[in-house]
Amino acid sequence: MSKPARPLAPIGDADIRLLRVFRTVVECGGFSAAEVELNISRAAISQHMADLERRLGLTLCRRGRAGFRLTDEGHLAYEASLRLLASTESFRSEIATVHGRLRGELNIGITDNLVTMPQMRVTHALRSLKQLAPEVRVNIRMIPPNEIERGVLDGQLHVGVVPVRRGLPGLAGLPLYQEESLLYCGDGHPLFDRADAEVTREAVEAADAVAPTQAQLPHELNNTATATDREGVAFLILTGCYVGFLPIHYARQWVERGMMRALMPDTYHHALKFQVVTKKGAQPNLVLERFLDVLRGTGNGEGAGAE
Repeated sequence: MSKPARPLAPIGDADIRLLRVFRTVVECGGFSAAEVELNISRAAISQHMADLERRLGLTLCRRGRAGFRLTDEGHLAYEASLRLLASTESFRSEIATVHGRLRGELNIGITDNLVTMPQMRVTHALRSLKQLAPEVRVNIRMIPPNEIERGVLDGQLHVGVVPVRRGLPGLAGLPLYQEESLLYCGDGHPLFDRADAEVTREAVEAADAVAPTQAQLPHELNNTATATDREGVAFLILTGCYVGFLPIHYARQWVERGMMRALMPDTYHHALKFQVVTKKGAQPNLVLERFLDVLRGTGNGEGAGAE
């Protein structure tokens, strides 16, 4: 039950510190895991959380033998705290820049398993940003594309890297690169040891397939399993029981070890374009602007990255 509503006094530095503790506890999944991250005792974390709950007049979480979980109010407070902390960091970075120092945070959401892209434009841009502004703190979250877009729109993230899909009116996009994918099976699958000429479309489409839950694929397969990310797709392909699409750059590690093979690559392939998204009309953020400047300098954008 919520405590009786009362007007919230102006937010001060002590509140910001409590909200940072709260954010860390949520992202670590509980008090115990947050001890290492915060470098304070569990008892101190518990006291901070109790102080924050009294300050807000809300019950933010349940903790006990059943484990840590947020209440409905806690979920709402967490989302609001992310927006507040992001705004605070943006203010600090702008004031620091006035004094001739580029400081603050850059919060980035990235779709999983892009680190093996050979072009590595995001990696190169982050390295350049570190060299230009060594005091900037970079926070990366590996989350699904829809969560990235939502995070950019509500201010939790400054920037995201997502596939080019439907256009959301509140987002601005910067083309990054194109990713090529093929259909793979794993060692032990009935199609794995067949000669290329013996692998038919009928055999492929009769095989059990794993489909990603976050993507629409251009080919009709016998999807009997799903996975929320590419690592999950790879796990099921490697069982030797499923076929599935993976990016060429990501599957290469298993192909080179003889653990996967591509099936009918001239027939079963598709390309996916990626882009960097930011919020249209957002408050100026000099750290983000500098990151985008160096990112634009790592390639020409349109069509880059095709294998």
